[in-house]
Amino acid sequence: MTSCLRTLGTDGGPTEHHAEEDATVQVPAQVEYEKAATVEQALTLLARYAPGARILAGGHSLIPMMKLRLAQPEVLVDINGIDGLRYIKRAGAELRIGALARHADLLAAQVAGDHFAILHDAERVIADPIVRNWGTVGGSLCQADPSEDLSAAFAAMKGTMIIRGLDGSREVSAREFHTGPYETVVGPAELLTEIRLPIRPGGGNAYQKVSRRTGDWPVGAAGAAVWLDGDVISDAGIGLAALGARHFVAAEAEEFLRGRPATQESLLRAGEIAAESCRPVSDQRGPADYKRHLAGELTARVLRLAVARARGADGLGQF
Repeated sequence: MTSCLRTLGTDGGPTEHHAEEDATVQVPAQVEYEKAATVEQALTLLARYAPGARILAGGHSLIPMMKLRLAQPEVLVDINGIDGLRYIKRAGAELRIGALARHADLLAAQVAGDHFAILHDAERVIADPIVRNWGTVGGSLCQADPSEDLSAAFAAMKGTMIIRGLDGSREVSAREFHTGPYETVVGPAELLTEIRLPIRPGGGNAYQKVSRRTGDWPVGAAGAAVWLDGDVISDAGIGLAALGARHFVAAEAEEFLRGRPATQESLLRAGEIAAESCRPVSDQRGPADYKRHLAGELTARVLRLAVARARGADGLGQF
């Protein structure tokens, strides 16, 4: 007898998979399981089984990839039992986020929203409550999906990643953390433990995305941070997701804005430069030309909102 699994195809329509034709559909390969109680134990396990081990945090990205055999780790190291990696707090002039903080934690954290509205903007449009309640901030960043919302947000804010190994910790800029699609600088026996964001005066930030349906991956998304000296932009950060931006950053547009007045004309031109510098690809979510248009439009929109927030307004009627 032939069994049949009904799933959604790339166009959103139903697709049938027959077990006789494809016996591996939605079935992960065999994998060993280890549960770590401390960071040191997790690092020891990673070193022992490297390079065949993968960290299991929320699992909302890794498990589906394992079911499709796009990821086939030999060992899963579960770190959910580790105390001390789930926190969101201010330490001096920094916001510090533990790698095991859940998306829902970040969305609910007032200290994050007070200084980084961009994080609440992004978290509101990430997936759904079920995913946000269990998925982790660190796991999302380490998955390194080119469409990841938080990667663009942290790049715009010029954050720092703390990576720990058995020999100690090291700091890496959020802009250097991702080396390519699904690739990061985290070594096979290392663990991302914390994300740090500098709290700077005179700034505002924002994030917006366009997706095919609520909670979906973005067709295109942009995050922006600006710091004002009067009416002049002293510094700017622009992050793009799903739009082919190197390291999620629109560096040329940032450079254009520095030292310029925070006018409608400046922000629109920055959007045009961001669109010109990104390299989107055509896929089931839209053609490259449409995504390039989104890059320019979304960049200008989040810049306007970021400037308005820096000025202490809600973004309405500022230009």
